[in-house]
Amino acid sequence: MLKQAQSTLATLEKPKPLLGSLGRLVIFLWALGMVLIPPVERGTVPALITLTALGALYPFALRRLARPRWLLILTSLFLVNLFFGIPEEGTDLLVLSLPLSSVAIFNGLQMVLRAIVILAAVDGLSASVDITEVAGLLERGGLRGLGFSIGVATNLLPDLRQSSTNAWHSLRMRGGLRANWLRGIQLLVLTVLTNALRHTEEIVLAAEVRAFRPELSRKVSLRIGSLDGWVAAACVVSLVLVVVLV
Repeated sequence: MLKQAQSTLATLEKPKPLLGSLGRLVIFLWALGMVLIPPVERGTVPALITLTALGALYPFALRRLARPRWLLILTSLFLVNLFFGIPEEGTDLLVLSLPLSSVAIFNGLQMVLRAIVILAAVDGLSASVDITEVAGLLERGGLRGLGFSIGVATNLLPDLRQSSTNAWHSLRMRGGLRANWLRGIQLLVLTVLTNALRHTEEIVLAAEVRAFRPELSRKVSLRIGSLDGWVAAACVVSLVLVVVLV
């Protein structure tokens, strides 16, 4: 009977994933290193390699960045670098009667590429990894309370995205952006911040009801996949190559 029960439990166990939470966390840190370590003038190739890997691993993150609001934010980032990031050498191009700098254009494209990589890495990590595991890892490292804070902040991302979308559609359907669009944008930002603070207060109150204390927090172990070791080794080797060659 005991052997039969053990065999039944073994069949009910979930198979070990190819890529666990530890591997995905390593990929997130690797993506940040690939875009932040190289200088701007030599960071195009590492950023493109990182973006290709993230696109294969998290295709949904790139699809979200293709939405109009994200394209507007990325375009604004490029324009800020284009018109306010002119180097001391001055302008060397003339486009549509506007004096521009090729260096400013390159830096703007590079900043947009880095922003896309960072946003895709954050979105992919928050969507594929249970944040309690990351919080538990920080608690194991001796950062008491920081794991809970990061867990609350990350838990807010999906709700904040959904509440901002609902507020935008509600304001647009009521014509709040037609008569006075600046006032409408102010009301939209105020609504999103209010919803975020309200949800944060609910989480904190729930923790207080359960007598949560940072020094007595539960240490959650990370899920380890069968390919996590190989992924970590590949990430370390690529970072070393970037540091040496770039």
